[in-house]
Amino acid sequence: MPYEKSWSGMRKYLEQEMLAPCLRGRVRYHCGAPVEGEVGVFSVYVDGRCVRRYAMDHMASALYRGEKPTDMEAFWRGYWEAAEQVPADMRDAHDEQEFAGALRVYRASDIASALASGDPNVRMLALMDRRVGKRTLIRLRQEAAAWPDWLREFYDLRAAAEGLPAT
Repeated sequence: MPYEKSWSGMRKYLEQEMLAPCLRGRVRYHCGAPVEGEVGVFSVYVDGRCVRRYAMDHMASALYRGEKPTDMEAFWRGYWEAAEQVPADMRDAHDEQEFAGALRVYRASDIASALASGDPNVRMLALMDRRVGKRTLIRLRQEAAAWPDWLREFYDLRAAAEGLPAT
């Protein structure tokens, strides 16, 4: 598969092969340049506006609430400890490693499993998927009302694109 080897191939897979027709041209996935051999920063754009950013610095700001340690050893020790204390489905911020992991799980899962995933990032990718129909969105509506705000926004985007009411 061509998307196994490059971000451009993966982006084509996400935006052209798997994205719901009602969202094509509106949703764009972006990967920024990697820093020091790490995975690049991932972003999700809707109608030209960045609505979701996956980056360690973004997550660190959320975890440390503006009080990041200046000592790098303390920073990283605290970063992983803080990330483990708050489950991914309870956080508003996620890093690029979590997005890459969610992408792997999404690609390896059937759509029902992806929609039921405990990882909200997998669910976000599944909500944009062409295999999710109106009946499934209607069935998910009540459940989506309890999701984190950022994930509910993706549900509402898809529901509106399908002509359905928001949460």
